[in-house]
Amino acid sequence: MTTTAEPVRLVKDDDAVIAAAEEVVEAVDRDDNPLADWLTVPDTPVLPAWARNWASIRANHAALWKVGWWHARYHSVRSPKYGAKIVGYSTRGAFRGGRRLWPVLTAQDHTRSVKALAAQSQAKPEDADLALKHQIAHRARTEARRWRWTTAVFLAGASSAALSFASLGLQAVVGCLVCGGLTAIGWSDEAQILDHGTPPLRINMDAQQLNDALRAVGLLKQGKGDDEGPKVNCIMGPLRDGNGWSVVFDLPRGGGKKAPDVLAKRVDIAAELGVDEIQLIMSRVRAAKGGHAGRVSMWVADEDPYLLNGDPENNSPLLKLDSFSVWEPIPFGRDARGNRINVPVIWQSMFFGGLPRRGKTFTQRLLTSAGVLDPWVRHYMADGKGGADWMPMRAIAHRLVMGAEDDALDALKAMLKELLLEMERRFALFRSLPTSLCPQGKLTKELQVKYKLPFIFVTIDELQEYLTAMERDEKEQVINDLGRLARRGPAAGFICNFASQRPDADSVPTKLREIITIRYSTQVIDQTSSDMVLGKGKASQGADASVLSEDHVGVGVLVTGPASFVTVLGDYLDGGAFVEICRKGRDLRQSIGQLSGDALGDVASAAGEQGYTVPEVISDVLEAMRHSVRMFTTDLLAALVRLDEDVYGDWDAEKLAKELELAGVKRSSKQVKIGGENRAGYQRRDIEDAVPVELLNEITAA
Repeated sequence: MTTTAEPVRLVKDDDAVIAAAEEVVEAVDRDDNPLADWLTVPDTPVLPAWARNWASIRANHAALWKVGWWHARYHSVRSPKYGAKIVGYSTRGAFRGGRRLWPVLTAQDHTRSVKALAAQSQAKPEDADLALKHQIAHRARTEARRWRWTTAVFLAGASSAALSFASLGLQAVVGCLVCGGLTAIGWSDEAQILDHGTPPLRINMDAQQLNDALRAVGLLKQGKGDDEGPKVNCIMGPLRDGNGWSVVFDLPRGGGKKAPDVLAKRVDIAAELGVDEIQLIMSRVRAAKGGHAGRVSMWVADEDPYLLNGDPENNSPLLKLDSFSVWEPIPFGRDARGNRINVPVIWQSMFFGGLPRRGKTFTQRLLTSAGVLDPWVRHYMADGKGGADWMPMRAIAHRLVMGAEDDALDALKAMLKELLLEMERRFALFRSLPTSLCPQGKLTKELQVKYKLPFIFVTIDELQEYLTAMERDEKEQVINDLGRLARRGPAAGFICNFASQRPDADSVPTKLREIITIRYSTQVIDQTSSDMVLGKGKASQGADASVLSEDHVGVGVLVTGPASFVTVLGDYLDGGAFVEICRKGRDLRQSIGQLSGDALGDVASAAGEQGYTVPEVISDVLEAMRHSVRMFTTDLLAALVRLDEDVYGDWDAEKLAKELELAGVKRSSKQVKIGGENRAGYQRRDIEDAVPVELLNEITAA
């Protein structure tokens, strides 16, 4: 027997649809429920925005305490002025009170009757009744005055007597009450006791102020008539956040504006809010944090948040460490809100730029200092200025090039060739290893120890000094070598750290700058210069180092990605601290056998380890002649000035010869021949002969 299957219905019956709907609709959503409106959860949050987390609560309480403490100090200073005002108002109140009390004490209500009856009696002297009434009224006034004055005098005397036996506190309370009462009597509409000062919270952010500012700079459309026009939708705040106000808002749809448009108007918005642009921190809220192209996070500081350089609280955490691993992010500084900024440097390359004397070298040295405290980092250092900033590196640097003279240029080119050979050697090793040991073709912690492959820090300061001193062909070769190191080197454990002043196309070509991932710029003169350091178009996105002022020493804009940037107050680490860090770094490398290269021949450091004291002039002359076996006196003096201008700035040939003679230097010849020219000068071997033989043997053996 065959059976026929029922056809499949693609449309439900009405009863089935109703039943399904009843299953999924909750009771509070049903139209026939009389309590539906009452049971519906309101959209209004239970807690206000400032009370939804402990950070906001602490920030608002801190702001309240800050304002309260400021007002207490402000008004306490003006308390004598307020006291004088109160005395004045009390005096006026006493006068007014006395003027109002006098008619009562003098019974002027009776005086009117007495005067009226006296006038009538004078008009009708024969009327005995009027005379009697006048006499009675006069007697009543006399008795009223007697009782009123007696009562007033008695109350005043009794009060004075009672207060004379009362405690000082009670007397003060009664005096304040009396003074307050008299002040109230003497008060007037124009009276004012307290002055109105401007508290430290100069910005009182609210949604209306934000909308007005955005409308003034053209980011919101103007309304017509009573209609203000479109407004932003505040997702959070404005509320207190640390030492400022924080707000997250969405731009209204239909206006054609987006978050980058707001960031580009940073200076204009700051002007409308009445603050310096350095106090205004804005950024996009990306999708990963629940944002979109029209959502902006804004933070407005009460005051300049970066003027803390040199403060003990801003000292680098590296000062307290005995060692460090560059596998971890390096402590770098703080942002405007005080949040710590750490920079991961492995697989990266870095570029520092900015005007002179703005803390560029100090900040660049932070990253190098972390590498100094890691014994598994080998340092290749070149300083085009040849000054004292990087001199402590001679204690640990595998290669150290100081200055930009001809011999230093040759040393730099030789150093780059050595680096390229080491990079190719490492890549050849990685290719020969199985994927189990080298899965990504990169340096790992295991490979680092097993094959003795330390990270290599390539630090070059004042790069423009080298490139501008070279001929065109050799300059191109050096740029290509540096580009290869920055492009391919990170995978082999090379970390490039370059710095220059204004990096235009002539001093530092674009093809070198554009392959560097991490950028940092201190103050520059304009947005064009800022983009040269931080990348094209970064200023329009808000990463603009030209807004920094001369007061912002050690402050710069840090770019770590295509859309990631932050203004940072760099940690403070002065020259003395850097010397101590280099000393620690030398000890760490000696303990694991990683002290190598030029550092092994550092006379000053080796002497200290052996208990010898080498005269400072000997150490500095050897450093100045690091790349030369002989040097003219004039060139040697110039090199010494670059090392330490404060010490050698006023030295001449006679002074140099005298000091070297006192230090034990015996010149085999006062003339040296360089490039076919015979002039007064020194030979390096004569300087080395002044160093104890035992020490030189120790260095040679090492």
